[in-house]
Amino acid sequence: MKIMVVGGGGREHAIIRKLKENPQAETIFALPGNGGIAADAQCVPIAATDIEGIVRFAVETGIDYAVVAPDDPLVLGAVNRLEAEGIPCFGPRSEAAIIEGSKIFAKNLMKKYSIPTAACEVFDDLDAALAFVETAPLPAVIKADGLALGKGVIIAETRDEARDALRGMMLDRRFGKSGERVVIEEFLTGPEVSVLSFTDGETVVPMVSSMDHKRAGEGDTGPNTGGMGTIAPNPFYTPEIAERCMREIFLPTIRAMKAEGRTFKGCLYFGLMLTPQGPKVIEYNCRFGDPETQVVLPLLESDLLTVMQAVTRGELASVPVRFAGGACCCVVMASAGYPTAYEKGFAITIPEAVRPFVYVAGAALRDGQLVTSGGRVLGVTGLGDDLRAAVRAAYERTAQISFENAVYRRDIGQRALRMEG
Repeated sequence: MKIMVVGGGGREHAIIRKLKENPQAETIFALPGNGGIAADAQCVPIAATDIEGIVRFAVETGIDYAVVAPDDPLVLGAVNRLEAEGIPCFGPRSEAAIIEGSKIFAKNLMKKYSIPTAACEVFDDLDAALAFVETAPLPAVIKADGLALGKGVIIAETRDEARDALRGMMLDRRFGKSGERVVIEEFLTGPEVSVLSFTDGETVVPMVSSMDHKRAGEGDTGPNTGGMGTIAPNPFYTPEIAERCMREIFLPTIRAMKAEGRTFKGCLYFGLMLTPQGPKVIEYNCRFGDPETQVVLPLLESDLLTVMQAVTRGELASVPVRFAGGACCCVVMASAGYPTAYEKGFAITIPEAVRPFVYVAGAALRDGQLVTSGGRVLGVTGLGDDLRAAVRAAYERTAQISFENAVYRRDIGQRALRMEG
């Protein structure tokens, strides 16, 4: 079976490693992949946003199944185009991927179908947005409407920060067209939880919960990033809360999308805040999270390819989806300066015994040597019978890896551990 995975980061590396466990996965192609993924798949230098190039390669190569992992190609309609050529895919069509592609669409959906979320106002005029933040409660959460590599959210603690954020998005076009319209939300408090879920548009199967660490600095300080580390499961997400989320958020969202003629099939990511008033949606993603995937998939006991194909066929209810007990931790090793300016091209040294626990995000091969090529470079994982053991294993492996200008947070999982006592 020839499988194509679109994307080239740590998430895609984790997906490919898991797909390889199925003996039917004879050949896996990664488009474009990266220097680390090259050890587990055949990398093809076609950008994830080159929809026509992806479709042409899939048809000419005789791809049997495609997994479209990143947000951009999903929103651009990669699944629509591949399905039109008769290639079965895992991932939502563009009309469903809009749930991440437009935060304004998502907020309007939640309002229409009474799905709990933060109160908000929407603006496409800078002066009106600036006037609003002069009296809005602080802190204020300011979001670019469109895709922004996971960085289009700014928590403004002061009015000056709010003004700067709005001008950066709407005037300076820091996020391009994504910032032409903005959402200004109330600031919610409580533990954050990420819940990835398999869904075929009818059935929803949540995966093990996780906790992302978005800020660049320890103690959740510094700018927002794509994620500096994750743990799973999230101890704040109790069975009682999970049941409430299924009843008030997960199923209502899937039913709302179907009612809107936008049936969602693939992985729907629920970013939640457990507020004193109950769980509320912070954001939806139309795909596996990164780096949440790197801690969730290692705990998946069921065969990933089988589950994905059941989603594609609309038969998810008939396939068991099981997760192991224990815990997993992922520590992201980044280039100093991320998420703004950073240098590239430094040699990476990973001991052979550690490699199976490393997912490569931003690295290239140069004369057979793995070198840094991105802001987030590696995701180093650890599994354990409990969270403390998983965190310890991840950091022990991280300490054995080296590259110039390497930085990483040393407090991944600590808030969860304090909660567990």
